[in-house]
Amino acid sequence: MSGAFGGDPFNGEEFDPDFDPTGPDPFDDSPAGLSPFTLAPFTPGPALLFCPADRPERYAKAAERADAVILDLEDAVAPEDRVAARRALIEHPLEAARTIVRINPADTTDFALDLAALERTEYRDVMLAKTVSAGQLERLAEYRVIALCETAAGVISATEIAAARNVVALMWGAEDLLASLGGTSSRFANGSYRDVARYARSQVLLAARAHDKAAIDAVHLDIIDTAGLEHEAADAVASGFTATACIHPSQVEVIRAAYQPTAAEVDYALGLLEAAASARGVFQHGGRMIDGPVLRHAEAVLRRAAR
Repeated sequence: MSGAFGGDPFNGEEFDPDFDPTGPDPFDDSPAGLSPFTLAPFTPGPALLFCPADRPERYAKAAERADAVILDLEDAVAPEDRVAARRALIEHPLEAARTIVRINPADTTDFALDLAALERTEYRDVMLAKTVSAGQLERLAEYRVIALCETAAGVISATEIAAARNVVALMWGAEDLLASLGGTSSRFANGSYRDVARYARSQVLLAARAHDKAAIDAVHLDIIDTAGLEHEAADAVASGFTATACIHPSQVEVIRAAYQPTAAEVDYALGLLEAAASARGVFQHGGRMIDGPVLRHAEAVLRRAAR
């Protein structure tokens, strides 16, 4: 909370009742025109669906179902099938603006082969698996990079990675992280994340948003656990994530529903901003104290509703 009762968090200016949820944040006076509350340029939609790159027969269906497709050249493809996967990537193009290609880690021989295949496509959004430093991103200067921080080194370096010029988003991954730690499971028996996974999730989110980059939440591996996915996606929205990745088409609508505000949430946000138009400084609304940050929360709801 900023300001105090009797102070004026709006610098004496009346709130604009004609607030445009698709426009710039009226409270943002940062030189770059962006703030941690403003969506980063990477905004394809909330549901990003992984698709094995060696299964071109699934490409079109994945693109039809999801907001963006992540064609995976890494974990979803057996090493012996990566040559075929790169060929499929070239021979079965999708809409470039809605396609991301996950490439192999920068310290592997597959990395250079992946880049050679990418050069023969129109794709310019890449996800670098197991990103551990900003230096690795210099080799991807021609691409918009989603840095996947899924190791201990990557999570610790998330702030440095997020600051890289060509990074448009950060994502985290739980299972590779636990493997890098020598652990065996990212979750408790009840399905909730262990503390170390929750820390990594928070670290990546904070690093991304501190540099005005998008933040992508990790996949929910238990496909039939719809309730668990609903809970995690709702928490992702409330925490500030831009999107959630998924591994099965059935998960797409669950994620979309979580990111889309309910009619009641939209009505409340509209009513709150309308009340702010005639208020001076901090005020009460529905028994709740309202100041600048709370109004930004309402604006975020309306921006999501307008997408």
